[in-house]
Amino acid sequence: MPKATPASQDFVTIRDIRDGVVILKSGQLCRILLASSVNFALKSQDEQQALLLQFQNFLNTLDFSLQIYIQSRRMNIDPYLDTLRALEEKQDNDLMRVQLREYLLYIKKFTTDNNVMAKSFFVVVPYTAAPLNISKNFGAILSKGKGAVTGELRFEEQRLQLDQRTAIIEQGLLQMGIRTIALGNDELVEFFFHVYNPGEPTAHAPVADR
Repeated sequence: MPKATPASQDFVTIRDIRDGVVILKSGQLCRILLASSVNFALKSQDEQQALLLQFQNFLNTLDFSLQIYIQSRRMNIDPYLDTLRALEEKQDNDLMRVQLREYLLYIKKFTTDNNVMAKSFFVVVPYTAAPLNISKNFGAILSKGKGAVTGELRFEEQRLQLDQRTAIIEQGLLQMGIRTIALGNDELVEFFFHVYNPGEPTAHAPVADR
């Protein structure tokens, strides 16, 4: 008999997303932080050296791994163009209407001729303990040592450890002027949607406060 074609879900390593935490099939938990950027090129040589030294010291203080992920997406300017069209329709001054129309056409042509990309920076904070056997029912009983604990309790214990790691990352990056925001459930779904569908131009990545 021919082998069954694997379902697309078989290639996705995510088991669940709960309370802003990504639960992988391996049992590992992850938080994903959206990070603001620093314009390194505009800083003086001394400032650049100081920033590199800060980053080096930050990495040396960590006793766990992390992942830095940069996501590049073609910028979706359709909402901005819609705003310009609405302004054009409401404009009473003929000259202003013509200028708005010319500006709209210029922006549309420029973004069509040039690959205008939006970059977002993320930090993935992992935590791996004993395998977390989570089913759809988080109240399922799991054996542990002499007694039994629920999947809910196991999840809360491991999330606490993950939160402590996340706080260390947030504080370390803040000392370098980098602000971070932990992605929530909806933002995580959108994030992974674009990871697995890089050519999809719709929707917007969340933006960290600068």
